[in-house]
Amino acid sequence: MSGTASPQGNLGADIGGTFTDVVLEIGGESFSAKVLTTYDAPERAIIEGMHRVCVKAGVTPAAIGRIIHGTTLATNALIERRGAKTALITTEGFRDVIEMRTESRFEQYDLNLTLPQPLLPRNRRYTLRERVGASGKTLIPLRREDIVALAEEIAQAGYESVAVGLIHSYLDPGHERLVREVLLERMPGLAVSISSEVSPQMREYERFNTVVANAYVKPMMKRYLASLAAKLAGEGADCPIFLMHSGGGIMSLEGAAEFPVRLVESGPAGGAIYAADVAARFGLDRVLSFDMGGTTAKICLIKNQTPKTSRVFEVARSYRFKKGSGMPISIPVIDMVEIGAGGGSLAQVDSMRQIRVGPESAGSEPGPACYGRGGTRPAVTDADLLLGKIDPANFAGGSMALDAAASRAAVTAAIADRLGMSGETAAFGIVEVVDENMANAARVHAVENGEDLSGYTMIAFGGAAPLHAGRLCEKLGIARLLVPPGAGVGSAIGFLRAPFSFEATRSVYMRLADFDASLVRDLLCELESEATSFVRSCDAQAPLSVETKVYMRYVGQGWEIPIDVSRAPPTIDAYRDLFEAEYAKLFSRTVQGLDIEITVWAVNASTAKTVPVRAEGLGALAPLTTTAQREVFDPALGVRVTAGVFQRAEVAIGRVVAGPCVIVEDETTIIVPAGCAATCRSDGCIEVVKQSPDAAKARLADMIEA
Repeated sequence: MSGTASPQGNLGADIGGTFTDVVLEIGGESFSAKVLTTYDAPERAIIEGMHRVCVKAGVTPAAIGRIIHGTTLATNALIERRGAKTALITTEGFRDVIEMRTESRFEQYDLNLTLPQPLLPRNRRYTLRERVGASGKTLIPLRREDIVALAEEIAQAGYESVAVGLIHSYLDPGHERLVREVLLERMPGLAVSISSEVSPQMREYERFNTVVANAYVKPMMKRYLASLAAKLAGEGADCPIFLMHSGGGIMSLEGAAEFPVRLVESGPAGGAIYAADVAARFGLDRVLSFDMGGTTAKICLIKNQTPKTSRVFEVARSYRFKKGSGMPISIPVIDMVEIGAGGGSLAQVDSMRQIRVGPESAGSEPGPACYGRGGTRPAVTDADLLLGKIDPANFAGGSMALDAAASRAAVTAAIADRLGMSGETAAFGIVEVVDENMANAARVHAVENGEDLSGYTMIAFGGAAPLHAGRLCEKLGIARLLVPPGAGVGSAIGFLRAPFSFEATRSVYMRLADFDASLVRDLLCELESEATSFVRSCDAQAPLSVETKVYMRYVGQGWEIPIDVSRAPPTIDAYRDLFEAEYAKLFSRTVQGLDIEITVWAVNASTAKTVPVRAEGLGALAPLTTTAQREVFDPALGVRVTAGVFQRAEVAIGRVVAGPCVIVEDETTIIVPAGCAATCRSDGCIEVVKQSPDAAKARLADMIEA
């Protein structure tokens, strides 16, 4: 293997719940690998994957010039409650905010509703006598001697990390900064997170939860990132390492260690960026991104080639991913629906004798029964295998041989025998349930955003998504599906397409009737400076773009809508016109006679996004046939059909294959349903579309006759 001394390659590494995906782009080519995630030491899987792709590329790790990483470690630590010993310091009278939550009930009529426990029990929550008012004025000064006394108590208790969340500190962070200063004087090695830096926004429940979550995972993530950098350097990859953050951009290793809560949705965010890049290549303005891996499925709406974003999302939902049952995190994030529906999601029969799938997952240890690693319960992958969707001898490019007998035994024992049905019917039931779960989540997400999915194009990626995307399109009435090159490692590729970016936010309440243009200019200038300096710490030379949003609502409403004011002068009329136009677009009307208020100001600084090459139109299409075949269960027909089997590499640009067929590649398999045709586009995407009724009938007649 020949090496090179000049760094030129970019490596993307995504740690998922089941697989760790690694992609190396070098010399205009892309090389990828999927490795089972190593829970005890996640960096081992990255290093193994790195060596695999370097061997494929014929280079050494020294040829890697930049590594971009996304990880579920922060999320898993929050879900499994295995973070650092953490304390919360808050204002006297607000000790129980994170336990009292809000007035919202995620199960409105459940009289026995069990609320999730807060991340920190009451005996780890401390108070100080101080108070900043809602206007930002100090009502009760904070005394240094009070902090010193509390610092002594914190030190004796042996805390690793402290979260500081004082009431209205987003308006005046002075008290929080003083607390941090005194704590670090007493305990120099202590990890301290203050809410005025982690999440400087109104709504104390969300803000306190966010700073607590940041403090809870900070020591672990700091150790992991330092260890990862050292081990990669020891393997020859001594290059800058960056992290994908939840908002769809890249941040420095140092920034990630300081604000690890921003990594909570880093992997899924990479997938959304990947889908947006594909959408730009095809000039698509309405896209449904579908990312299905081994543990979860993620669904995201992408409009005008930009993923929808939000300021609050939840992790660790305790009621089957029900909104409101989790821990709110208030940071910039790509807005998506995440449900427990992956290849490793486990199936069971409930007390009503119904098949249920997920959210519990087999992960990589032990994994689905067919992995042969000790798993005995049936997973979605086991059902896909029994239905002929997966070739047991060529899973993950042949690096893993799957045990179909183990899958059959697991599905029979857990589902078929309990419901008195055949193993094939039970496998069909498992797959149909998980597909309907995903379709229903997509429908609800679309309705909540006022969208009709029938005019959308689906972009599917992740190891399991192309196996299920065709059926999902049938359920959702979507006529066009794109499966891009490298779909099995889509999130890792997305990391390599993301810009360096950072969003600075601040809650400063202002009614338009009291609009202060001078104050607004100063505030936005301060936020722009904060955001751009953060990005410059990652890339000192690249040109930057700056986007400004304000979150506005009518007085008396509970939630705001984001308004892009990047090109608007800071005047009452300009802001009102933009708000009313966006409000009318969402709700088909405006409200007369009510003042408008601004609650949050946000400035996002970003380096230029990668400009994708537009996919060219195709001329005359040529059919492609094959003698390779296998039996695949068709859920729409309810029977097994004979499907042609194609290697993705042989489906050249402009060639068309008719469904039902299977298109195989190393990291995933595309199932093309009956009545559809697949074409390879100029950029390597496989496009699956519905055939005309006559063509579909002719193909089906030939299939039945055969």
